[in-house]
Amino acid sequence: MVRKTSPSGGRKRPGEAPPPADTLSKKLRRRKEGRGAQEAATGRSVKKNRATSIVHYIYRNSLGHHIYSQMRQVRESASPFDRRITCLEWHPNHHGTLAVGSKGGDVVLWDYNSRKMTCFIQGKGAGDCIGALRFCPNDPSKFYTVSGDGTLSLRSFADGQATVLSSTADCGHDRHDNCFWYCSVDVSQSRQMVVTGDNVGRVLLLDINGQELWNQKLHKAKVSHVEFNPCCDWLLATASVDHTVKLWDLRNIKDKGSFLHEMPHDKAVNSAYFSPIDGSKLLTTDQYDQIRVYSSSNWSRPQKVISHPHRQFQHLTAIKATWHPMYDLIVAGRYPDERVCPGKLRTVDVFDANTGALVCQLHDPNAMGIVSLNKFNPMGDVLASGMG
Repeated sequence: MVRKTSPSGGRKRPGEAPPPADTLSKKLRRRKEGRGAQEAATGRSVKKNRATSIVHYIYRNSLGHHIYSQMRQVRESASPFDRRITCLEWHPNHHGTLAVGSKGGDVVLWDYNSRKMTCFIQGKGAGDCIGALRFCPNDPSKFYTVSGDGTLSLRSFADGQATVLSSTADCGHDRHDNCFWYCSVDVSQSRQMVVTGDNVGRVLLLDINGQELWNQKLHKAKVSHVEFNPCCDWLLATASVDHTVKLWDLRNIKDKGSFLHEMPHDKAVNSAYFSPIDGSKLLTTDQYDQIRVYSSSNWSRPQKVISHPHRQFQHLTAIKATWHPMYDLIVAGRYPDERVCPGKLRTVDVFDANTGALVCQLHDPNAMGIVSLNKFNPMGDVLASGMG
């Protein structure tokens, strides 16, 4: 799903044809025909009101204004996979284009403006889950993926070809393909490096072409998330299901004890995202009911702890809270739990990172699943959501 604001409060224009109960394409065609008829009758063109950014509506909602008549809850939607969505990533240059990975190893490149799947790469099916995806900073027609088959690969949207950069160790068991696989990946353009973590606590650093630089066991269990700081490129964050998040200096990693800071959590941790504005904050999501915000002024304790229901189970894509690219806003999908807080709707929640206040909730009654993944595009005016 892609959410965006709608123009003019969502009201129909005079003379606009009523939307028929038909497909989306037919609805759009009839709307255009209605506008054309109005232009012919009045002898003038109908001006389009510019859509307001979703952030403006969130701000107005925080002031107590009623925004739901003015915000289009779902701009476009698509269901390209036969299995659940496991990751999504906006294109760095084309802000209307989104890459999405699935449990079956499929990857699709979707341009929501043209409503087209511009590329579809079919996976291997069961066991080929796309754990994470990042665009190549040197060539955005390519992207890095980690897969359930135990590989870190550089793939191409142009021809669908994959170059395997690293493979986990072969377990040698006959009853399944592998016991080890990579779970997370990130890329640093300034350092020309790729980092990945596996399901047993190892972190692997490579150059942009796949040459291994080091391979260390830095956690006791699965490394669920790895991320380079966007402003301080030697600072690396790793999150793990061993209940910890750790910060590392890439210039001085010798062993698992050489971390700069360790942030213990009560539960396993799904993610740890640096704030994209200046990299001075870290946003973590555990596997039960805590979203935490840490600040560089004191990494040792959270600046804010937000109580939020998002418990984890095996067949659900892990819920990960993410940042707005320009404002201190946090977005996260909700898995309702009365033990944590009231409310039965499976909403997408937006929080103020400084106060922890809930400033907006988005809900589509046609989306019955849990919206595990939510990311704003680089401009911050469109939110992509994926049900896991």
